[in-house]
Amino acid sequence: MLVVMKAAFSCRSCGNTDLKDILSLGKTPLANRLLTPDQLNEPEPTYPLDLVFCPQCTLVQITETVPPDVLFRDYRYLSSVSDTVLLNARTLAERMVVGRHLGASHTVAEIASNDGYLLKNYKQHGIKVIGIEPARNIAKTARDAGIDTVEEFFDEKLAAQLAAQGNSADVIHANNVVAHVADLHGVVAGIATLLKPDGVAIIENHYVKDLIDHTEFDSIYHEHLCYYSATSFKNLFALHGLVLVDVERIPVHGGSLRAFFQRADGPMSMAMEGSPRLELLLEEERRWGVADYSFYDDFGKKVSSLKEKLLSELKAIKTAGKHIAVYGASAKSATLLNCFGIGSEIIDFVVDKSSEKQGRFAPGTHLPIYAPEKLLETHPEYTLLLSWNYADEVLKQQETYRKGGGRFIIPIPEFRIV
Repeated sequence: MLVVMKAAFSCRSCGNTDLKDILSLGKTPLANRLLTPDQLNEPEPTYPLDLVFCPQCTLVQITETVPPDVLFRDYRYLSSVSDTVLLNARTLAERMVVGRHLGASHTVAEIASNDGYLLKNYKQHGIKVIGIEPARNIAKTARDAGIDTVEEFFDEKLAAQLAAQGNSADVIHANNVVAHVADLHGVVAGIATLLKPDGVAIIENHYVKDLIDHTEFDSIYHEHLCYYSATSFKNLFALHGLVLVDVERIPVHGGSLRAFFQRADGPMSMAMEGSPRLELLLEEERRWGVADYSFYDDFGKKVSSLKEKLLSELKAIKTAGKHIAVYGASAKSATLLNCFGIGSEIIDFVVDKSSEKQGRFAPGTHLPIYAPEKLLETHPEYTLLLSWNYADEVLKQQETYRKGGGRFIIPIPEFRIV
């Protein structure tokens, strides 16, 4: 019998094959593949979800690559649904407009621009904007809102085409996208190609230290291929002539890193030396062990401990005859419910603010998804808040439910019931 050997997985950034295991979450469904009623009786594909660490370039990553067409061509996440995301985008855009003196002669591009939630802030100032968004349904939403949007996956070839058409960018945004791409080097090379010599690329992604420190394992799913530190960002982008010149830690999505890059061959003096804030963070990462496997080694134990605590609490509530709903048909929700084995025996239903998700069913668990008003209609005594990265926003929105006695269980980053 012919035995086909599976090729060894190599680091997505540096190609190293000597990778260290951090955590295995088994085989799970795609976290954002929300099901229609017609799909409930069809076989649901699952894929391994294993997290590893590269000691050579420090990148933390998963080993499975699901084809981008499967993940992103029909996508249900709308950035504009969240007030927190909108405020973050508006604040940053206004800062760039003022700080870089942007006007009608400038161009701002965004990779994975979603529904135009960020670019609309630049367009209001008369600045030319270009979105790149592969999800057909969401690209249409952006175009309907007046945001010029290219309906393609971003890579070096597309960047060269855009540049040749006179669309080189003074500012490039990529929010929570460099973690999502299988063609990692194609995307970073594309950023270098599209960026003007004196331009700036601003990249936001989940910060790996927050993920580990706060047991944010639910941020691990098949869309998120990579989990970055400033060190791994610096190593990757340097391979394509882009210099990390500044960083900011921001609270979005449970703790993110905002990184600023410029071309090494550009005229900006800042491109050749980092800011004091960057140097401090790089030194801090060296101290906490960004390149040391021991920092990541006990992550699995933390996840197991959280699972035990949460299941114990939920089962006690059900034993007492109470009802439990879930707030958030998010990817985080799918990871936690499926990996912890929480389904309809414990949860009655899921609610979500996005109309794109309502009327569908959660992956794996097949729990029905309703509008948040369902909480007031049925008034479950407890709601498991799995969009915990928007906890303050959700708790404020659900004040009426809470005044009526409803309580929220928030498992991450610190277990609490409010």
